[in-house]
Amino acid sequence: MIIIIEAGATKSDWRILEGGRQRQLLLPGINVSTSDERHNLDVLSRGLAEAGAPRIDGLFLYVAGIVTPEVRERYCGHIRTLVEAERMEINDDLVAAARSVCGGNPGIVAILGTGSNACFWDGTAVSFKVRSGGYILGDEGGGAVLGKLFLADFLKGRVPGEVAEAFAERFDSSYSGIVASVYRSESPAGYLGGLAPFILSHYSDPYIKQLVDGNFRSFITRSLLSYPVDKYPVGVVGGFGSACRDILESICAEYGVRISRFEKEPISGLIKYHSL
Repeated sequence: MIIIIEAGATKSDWRILEGGRQRQLLLPGINVSTSDERHNLDVLSRGLAEAGAPRIDGLFLYVAGIVTPEVRERYCGHIRTLVEAERMEINDDLVAAARSVCGGNPGIVAILGTGSNACFWDGTAVSFKVRSGGYILGDEGGGAVLGKLFLADFLKGRVPGEVAEAFAERFDSSYSGIVASVYRSESPAGYLGGLAPFILSHYSDPYIKQLVDGNFRSFITRSLLSYPVDKYPVGVVGGFGSACRDILESICAEYGVRISRFEKEPISGLIKYHSL
């Protein structure tokens, strides 16, 4: 049995491969940098219990926020108390995206989901990357930052009336409710990213268009242009990036950035990669 876990701030997608068959588990999101560690470990415990195997051939966890060897070992240690794995790897979401869209070939990879990230993949490893910084210090281009920009304007009365009214009809728009959702929830980035579909649905409004386009321009200028975009196209991974395909392609073209492919989720490519 092989277990592949592709985890983001919003959800974690588990694929259990055994005897040519595949099972899927969809569980709450995991982000080592921004989510509470107890929550993350509880999700891992729940998933391994539902997988139902005390011993497996391999476990491959891909999760955002693995920034130090100490963090990786702490999570490995927790998993070892729950299951015996002949082989175990914990990698970040960049490796997941790169293995999914590049396999063994070099290329530039961009993640645009709840968060954002980018790297240059040399065919076997991430050889260069500009640090993302997370949704507070970075993550330009991602859904959570778009939500953060929108809420910051909403609280200050800068969102146009029609859009503000539509937001208040669908969400808790009280100051206390917004503050609680951002500062006291288990996954603030997940909450902020969850506002992206609503925001995109109003893209025809000039204010929203400027907000969305500006978010992508920040990602391009502060991250993508640090890579050899004149030599390699960019593979985009993530639901948010895929949902904004036409918008993103148009803005990237202004900067001479070519996009080779869009993948909503990396899991299909990871299954192929680990089945070789």
